[in-house]
Amino acid sequence: MAVRVLEQLDRDEIARLLDAGEFFWLDLAAPSGADVQAVGEVFGLHPLAVEDSAEFGQRPKLDDYGETALLVFYGVHDDGRLAEVHLHLSGSWMVTLRADGDECVAAAKHRFAAEDPRSEEEAIYRVLDTLADSFFPVLDRIDEQIDALMDEMVERPRPGQRHEIFELRRRLVELRRVVGPQRDVMARGGDLVERMPGLEADHARDWFRDVYDHLMHLSETIDSFRDILSGALDVYLSTQSNRLNEVTKQLTLVATIFLPLTFVTGFFGQNFGTLVRHINTPLAFWAYGVGVMLASAALLYAWFRRSGFFQD
Repeated sequence: MAVRVLEQLDRDEIARLLDAGEFFWLDLAAPSGADVQAVGEVFGLHPLAVEDSAEFGQRPKLDDYGETALLVFYGVHDDGRLAEVHLHLSGSWMVTLRADGDECVAAAKHRFAAEDPRSEEEAIYRVLDTLADSFFPVLDRIDEQIDALMDEMVERPRPGQRHEIFELRRRLVELRRVVGPQRDVMARGGDLVERMPGLEADHARDWFRDVYDHLMHLSETIDSFRDILSGALDVYLSTQSNRLNEVTKQLTLVATIFLPLTFVTGFFGQNFGTLVRHINTPLAFWAYGVGVMLASAALLYAWFRRSGFFQD
């Protein structure tokens, strides 16, 4: 079944395709309010469907309006930005309205050009499947970032890693915010589409089930990545704590060694007559002044080694 793809609101061509009973796809990028109103007039859309499509920022949903349905579905651009697509569905046509570039639907258009869909249900499926599959490359890149971050945290921990963890978690929360509702929509999508003239329930349910499986996989992957990042944060905090303990250990060692040295210098620095009159030769200086301090440091070092203070 050849599917004509229109990228402009050509009223004459649309009327011809409707009269001929040919299923077609109208794809409009960044439509103005007037364009949305014109689409509603040409295709007889429900006023609420027109109102929802007049402004982007809708949550994923599937609204049934009898002979037509509005499906708000999300894909992801190559740079990780979410791409909101409004699909107005019927057994005779499919209309997609999107806010920006066609990165997410370009693959579906290529699939249409390479091989004609066998039914209206498959045509709708290809668009939804393309949008759902656009999440996988983004999650693959996040997976690589998580692996690199985990390795770096173990080998070269640094303060900026905590910010990177929070940024990755924020991106995953953003993706999960749309993947979860889309999964729920696809779980019941076949039941709504079956009431639309021109679409067969069994075929629609089969195609929607495949999209639902993809969304389930995406949802599970996102949840697993969030768990990994929670563990990564624990690893980061543990590493920072170990570094702090190591620094504290070194400072304690230095302070402990200087404690007897400070005592010796303070004791022999007193202005008592006995100390001043009797410790006045080079031998006394090296024996009492330097020797006692070196001996105390050596004894402390031996004690530290014996007690296992230098062991990891």
